[in-house]
Amino acid sequence: MNKISPKKLLHSKWTKVIVSNKEKHFVVSCVEFDENHSVIECIITAVINNNEYQINWRDLKDPRQWKTGWQ
Repeated sequence: MNKISPKKLLHSKWTKVIVSNKEKHFVVSCVEFDENHSVIECIITAVINNNEYQINWRDLKDPRQWKTGWQ
């Protein structure tokens, strides 16, 4: 399991394990928190073409889907 803290999520870099549309490397570009400091929105941006996707930030913890950093 990838370790990630919601506080350090913004601008973190990720590599997608199963590549689609030639999009492999991503950066977390937006994180929104509620009043309880829980993540309510997480947006990642593909480095190759700047496409943005809203994801559940907890999916980044799954090593079958994501690797930390750009690999």
